Amino acid sequence: MNAIRTTLATAWRIAVPYFNAEDKWMGRGLLAAVIVIELAVVGLTVLFNRWNNVFYNALQERNYDVFTSQIIYFCVLATIWIALKVYQLYLNQWLQIRWRKWMTERYLGGWLHDANHYQMQLTGDAADNPDQRIAEDTQLFIDRTLALGIGLLNAVVTLASFVVILWGLSNEAPLHLFGHSVPIPGYLVWGALIYAVLGTALTHWIGSPLVDLNFRQQRYEADFRFNLVRARENAEQIALLRGEPAERGKLSERFGHVAENFMRIMRRNKRLTAFTASYSQASVIFPYILVAPAYFAQKVQLGGMMQTVSAFSSVQDSLSFFISAYRTLAEWQSVMQRLEGFERAIDTAVARRDNSGVVRMPSSSNAIELKDLSLTLPAGAPLMSADGFTLGGNERTLIVGPSGAGKSTLFRAIAGIWPFGSGSIAIPANATLMMLPQRPYFPVGELRAAIVYPAEADTFSSEQVAEALREVGLPALAERLDQHGHWNRTLSLGEQQRLGIARALLHAPQYLFLDEATASLDEPSEAALYKLLDRKLPGTTIVSIGHRSTLEAFHRRDAMLSRSGDRFTLQDRVKPAEPVAGLAGS
Repeated sequence: MNAIRTTLATAWRIAVPYFNAEDKWMGRGLLAAVIVIELAVVGLTVLFNRWNNVFYNALQERNYDVFTSQIIYFCVLATIWIALKVYQLYLNQWLQIRWRKWMTERYLGGWLHDANHYQMQLTGDAADNPDQRIAEDTQLFIDRTLALGIGLLNAVVTLASFVVILWGLSNEAPLHLFGHSVPIPGYLVWGALIYAVLGTALTHWIGSPLVDLNFRQQRYEADFRFNLVRARENAEQIALLRGEPAERGKLSERFGHVAENFMRIMRRNKRLTAFTASYSQASVIFPYILVAPAYFAQKVQLGGMMQTVSAFSSVQDSLSFFISAYRTLAEWQSVMQRLEGFERAIDTAVARRDNSGVVRMPSSSNAIELKDLSLTLPAGAPLMSADGFTLGGNERTLIVGPSGAGKSTLFRAIAGIWPFGSGSIAIPANATLMMLPQRPYFPVGELRAAIVYPAEADTFSSEQVAEALREVGLPALAERLDQHGHWNRTLSLGEQQRLGIARALLHAPQYLFLDEATASLDEPSEAALYKLLDRKLPGTTIVSIGHRSTLEAFHRRDAMLSRSGDRFTLQDRVKPAEPVAGLAGS
């Protein structure tokens, strides 16, 4: 019972927000329509049950007039039933797509809000493969919730409708054993109940492992699909390294998990199907066995017998709802566990950010100020520290240090996506910051949109974008602004870095952070781009991370992360007193 209450509470927590959201009236209206139609279908089932009595009695009595009228009556009922089922399906699917759209937007909003997706990845939260949870699990949850909810409603209403009928038929066709009538009130109801309870208990005993097996299967499938996509995205590197055998081995290993777990599901389903199929076939003949003695004792007519069998089957099917829906229930429960884990991971990321020891605040000056800043790794190990360090306006600063000292992590903390540590980072109010990593990101689509990302494609004119491309040394791409492509895959890393500089020229941020953003270019090209930034963005504060000594010529100030105990400390390095050529006015 605790497991049932927990499952229902989880389903309620995931499902109910939609029906209280901005689309609530449409959602509630569609759900109400689906429920009303389901109740009408149950009402028609009751009428079909009564029709059985009259129709089969007419056959037994060879009453052609009644037979003809009942055929017409059946056609009327069947037409109404078909119309109801068609519109129930249509309205159900309409509700599904609206509900799914709302849940997808909600999960996308939570996942992509304030770098939650990045922090979830850093800490290895249990929300593996968020793409699957958003794209697939939401659809499965909605579909299974509606199917099980409507099915359960049908079972309850059908049971309530037919128990009364079956109880009355039990009195009309009393139980006969060895030629004697045995007066057991409602014996047909008790027979259906005992039959269903035994079947449900055995089904749960056989099928309960399917919940965990389905959960693992979804995870293995998603992992395999993710690594296939990863191999496609890194096709060039794999080909250059001749890494195809290694990739094939890893992919085969991951698919081995898929196949092995699927075999477990197959074996469990074989046992479950063997029982449920036997149970289903036995349920066809079981009511005839109970009623046949009364029929042959001429206590009930053929119509009464057929009505009794139909009513018994309806009651038995209602009581056996969990047997027929067990596989769906197992899949539904595993999907809920995945969605609950995803929501919990998002909440954890939000709480981690809100309770972060690294505080970002407005600066009282025109500079970024680091005070008592101490950054750690996600596990808590100390990484780097900075105290009293400022990045002033219109300043060119180069940060150097050994690999792993925390240079890129410092940039992440300034950007507000690294919550691990303590101290404060003061940033001028309304200041615009742009981070250019070594491998910039370009969304798949038009080249124009990829360059101006994250702004809208029409934020800058075609002439502005083309001019930026020519400035950074990519005049050939200026003619391809409307071309669609996967630019991170089709362009070399050097070309991508030039596009990153073009993006910075267009956006003209107040603070530009270059994390080895020109490392793939030759030194003359790198020098030309730094001079371009100096000329085009004279009011921008530029902070660079790099390992080339040639970068020093383009920065007035050097800072270094050097080892100090268990961490690295950021401090200024002394520069030569003579002026640096090529940076007048910077």
